[in-house]
Amino acid sequence: MDLDPKKPTTDQTQDKSHGLEDQVIDALKTVYDPEIPVNIYELGLIYKLDVDEQGVVNIEMTLTSPGCPVAQTFPGTVEGVVKGVPGVSDAHVEVVWDPPWTPEKMSEAAKLQTGML
Repeated sequence: MDLDPKKPTTDQTQDKSHGLEDQVIDALKTVYDPEIPVNIYELGLIYKLDVDEQGVVNIEMTLTSPGCPVAQTFPGTVEGVVKGVPGVSDAHVEVVWDPPWTPEKMSEAAKLQTGML
């Protein structure tokens, strides 16, 4: 068993990427949908979030509708916020439309915030 202190173990690598994932989620919670006053994470717009051990973040997200007025610029905004997280080396955001977003994807907190509960 190689226990070189300079070489992270699998557990250490997973802990590091998991901790970074939590920081990325916290950063995503600072980005608000321009039409609904709820952050994009609680709104359920983030479909997939992957953080690898090199600090590269890949996100699949959607928007509330294909006609969203910020559809062209919003993914870049999200990328910029994520790239600002210490430990993130790069970020890529892909907008997907399947499955379409519905209010059911919102967290309970978001539903309470918007009066849907």
